[in-house]
Amino acid sequence: MHFDELKALLDAKAELYNRPEFIPSDPISIPHSFSYRGDIEISGFLVAAIAWGQRATIVKNGFRLMELMDNAPYDFVMQAKPNELKGLTGFVHRTFNSDDLLFFVESLRNLYTNHGGLEGAFSAGLKPEDRDVFNALCGFRSLFLDSPHLTRSVKHIANPAAGSTAKRINMFLRWMVRSDTKGVDFGLWKSISPALLCCPLDVHVGNIARKLGLLERKQNDWKAVVELTAKLCQLDGNDPVKYDFALFGMGVFEKGR
Repeated sequence: MHFDELKALLDAKAELYNRPEFIPSDPISIPHSFSYRGDIEISGFLVAAIAWGQRATIVKNGFRLMELMDNAPYDFVMQAKPNELKGLTGFVHRTFNSDDLLFFVESLRNLYTNHGGLEGAFSAGLKPEDRDVFNALCGFRSLFLDSPHLTRSVKHIANPAAGSTAKRINMFLRWMVRSDTKGVDFGLWKSISPALLCCPLDVHVGNIARKLGLLERKQNDWKAVVELTAKLCQLDGNDPVKYDFALFGMGVFEKGR
């Protein structure tokens, strides 16, 4: 497909799927149920952490988790006493269980107390010469794992340095960083440029990207994320990850046709 045709197609698909009508069926619906910044950030991060498997189940468990946190996730993270934390016992989403959740709460409390919150923890790793968020993700992971944790919980914080696509964290960053007039992404964070974001890469996005000639690498790993994002930057260097809407929408809602 010619470059101009490809850009026109992906611009049209991004326009189609980047709209509020798609929020209710998506995990982003959980942070959209809040208006306070801290609640949006923490609910978004937690639901992104469990965002694998069936989307309906992710959304259901995301709202259930918010109920366990009294529908005030920031206050819960910052103020919950040990007896209140016991209320999280029994939560499970696939391999993410209440032990992992308790660690996440403790780590988030540390980040908001000592590291400028989630935005501060991500932006701290950025270097002036960076062309993507690789260093931000690695730096964040290091800070997040500062809090005491079980060995089993480490797998729930992606490590791009080990080759992970970091799909869920890249998706969360898209939610927090991208800013437009569509009403889907929040655009809350100003310390990270949308131009540095990397495309969340999963099976659906990878299949469509390969079909369209945007990705040659066969394996879904960090090298594939870099390759795909570089191609998307050729289409829009200021906002490459807007095309996540197009690729994901075509892969999920159009079944790759």
